[in-house]
Amino acid sequence: MSDVESRLVGCFQTVFPQLSEAEIRSASQERLEQWDSVAAITLVNVIEEEFNTQIDYDHLPNLDTFAKVLAYLADDRGLG
Repeated sequence: MSDVESRLVGCFQTVFPQLSEAEIRSASQERLEQWDSVAAITLVNVIEEEFNTQIDYDHLPNLDTFAKVLAYLADDRGLG
């Protein structure tokens, strides 16, 4: 597991403490009732703090799974 991935798991655990690490890795807005619009904004804020970056809110609709957020951070932000 990369440093970015493990840090991202920590961000998700902060927002969704009831989920196991395996559940976090397969998490999506579609499958998680608690991943609503408020949780999405909270998650973005936690990620921005953890990675000292800013996420363009125009990308939020596309960042709807753990995998997509990880790819965004690793590829688009050059953090990988």
